[in-house]
Amino acid sequence: MIATASAVAFVVYSCKGKIRQADDVDLGSTPVQTVRNMFVVQSENSLLQMRMEADLMERYENDSVSYELFPEGFAVYGYNEEGLLETEITSDNARHEKFEKDGSETWAAFGNVVVKNVINHERMETDTLYWDRKNERIYTDCYVKMFSPDGFMQGYGMESDQRARNSTIFNPFYSYGIVIQDSTKVSVDSANFIGPFPEK
Repeated sequence: MIATASAVAFVVYSCKGKIRQADDVDLGSTPVQTVRNMFVVQSENSLLQMRMEADLMERYENDSVSYELFPEGFAVYGYNEEGLLETEITSDNARHEKFEKDGSETWAAFGNVVVKNVINHERMETDTLYWDRKNERIYTDCYVKMFSPDGFMQGYGMESDQRARNSTIFNPFYSYGIVIQDSTKVSVDSANFIGPFPEK
């Protein structure tokens, strides 16, 4: 009986000696959710409004704000009132914040940000872009390059509606325009066009 009690005590002591205390985990720097190959679609009255894609989404939460990071790239596709693809926004990184106190939210895209209006054949390039979803506008204070069939513009600071239909550069410099007088030129929206392309 004594030998059995000693064996049990030895086993309990040996196991206890191998248990290590776990390292402290900083929950503020650890994602509470991770999503790979994210694909989100938003529609209204059976019409597609927006499509969002990201290779990786990480969600973080603390007492005052919850936010999502997109460290491996981010793409948003906006559709017009007829359901045609109109706007593309891509970037190397993005961040979405939602504040608990007032329910407000901010979107920001960083690194090689490209905004295209595929219907108007316009493209804008910058380093940082913000999206004010409530007021339906996009803006930046950074250096901006804008290319369109009418010419080239560059400067610092830009604001536009969220569809990139009416963009304004606040401090332009060294820009130029292109005058085209060929009335027979045909412009094709290749992103939404269905059917044979016109002969050249």
